[in-house]
Amino acid sequence: MTDLFAPLQSLKQGHWFKLICGASYQHLPAVRSLTLAYTLAGADCIDVAADPAVIAAAQAALQVAKDLARDAQERGFDYKGNSPFLMVSLNDGEDPHFRKAEFNYTQCPTDCPRPCERICPAQAIVFNSIKEEFSGVIAQKCYGCGRCIPVCPYDIIYTSSYMSTPGAIAPLVMSTGVDAVEIHTKVGRLAEFEQLWQAILPWVDRLKLVAISCPDGEGMTDYLKALYNLITPLKSALIWQTDGRPMSGDIGDGTTLAAVKLGQKVLAAKLPGYVQLAGGTNSYTVAKLKAMALLKEVEEEDTGTRGRGDTENSFTASPRLPVSASSIAGIAYGSYARVLLSPILEQLENKEVSNTNFKTTVHLEEDEELLWQAVELAHSLVSQIKSQQEY
Repeated sequence: MTDLFAPLQSLKQGHWFKLICGASYQHLPAVRSLTLAYTLAGADCIDVAADPAVIAAAQAALQVAKDLARDAQERGFDYKGNSPFLMVSLNDGEDPHFRKAEFNYTQCPTDCPRPCERICPAQAIVFNSIKEEFSGVIAQKCYGCGRCIPVCPYDIIYTSSYMSTPGAIAPLVMSTGVDAVEIHTKVGRLAEFEQLWQAILPWVDRLKLVAISCPDGEGMTDYLKALYNLITPLKSALIWQTDGRPMSGDIGDGTTLAAVKLGQKVLAAKLPGYVQLAGGTNSYTVAKLKAMALLKEVEEEDTGTRGRGDTENSFTASPRLPVSASSIAGIAYGSYARVLLSPILEQLENKEVSNTNFKTTVHLEEDEELLWQAVELAHSLVSQIKSQQEY
């Protein structure tokens, strides 16, 4: 494998941008639209659920983006026709990213003010909806943020979690042509991680990137070192995703502090690979990183010995990785990135509903005005970290 892939160059140069559609988000029209808009805006990676239908929707959008590359360039966007990496998320145990909210709407009193409906960032909770012909939680739209649970006055909302089934999901997903995989884990689950890793190991050499997402916890640094020893030697690039405050970026500027703090902790561990923020990231994140001098300067070069981490206590890097990261290589945006485009996606949905005779899906590229409005919004976020570098 070489460094000819544009996304890997973004990692090395410190301006990597990842869109998180959601590990349990399966609303196919939205996944397709989000993928298209952020690809045309210059994203390096699109992270989707490990669901063949979701993967297919994202791949369809990537193909449409290629067809629109010249138009995007003429409009001043940076997309050159190079597809971002398509990543799928897997989990080795209980994880808030892999759950859905549920409740029986018939138990809701008629005079309930329905705070759950108002607080849901995905607009996944509806009551007597003509559009959806449904009341309750629209499972495909729910991505498990859990904000509806504490606001329910009657305590009737709960979550249903699910896990990756390694033996079943690995062949199905890995054979669809994905470029990267992200494993969600937590401190203390080394055996579970190893089981999942062994299931995907036959396909790992095909991947361009492996990411490991882990929230903070006692002994986290030692746990990440143990994971590194388990997965090496590794031919692909490696990202440590610091999941500061999961699925919270759209709440307010302050949520990014948890992501930055955890990023600093992982940087201090001097693990081979790249460090990428997530969990609470928003429009404030890049400014915070700049203020703390945590982004790579344009003239910086990777330093350190390059080799293989073959021994238990060896922390040299794979051929394409710095021995240890000294700055944040990139940022992943989830809830904030999705909510940013929600007005456009809602207009697109309304167009679909208005055509009641056919119930056909209106694709984003079929409405030129909405398409470039969406790309402009996406670019307003992507360009924050891309502006760190010279094109």
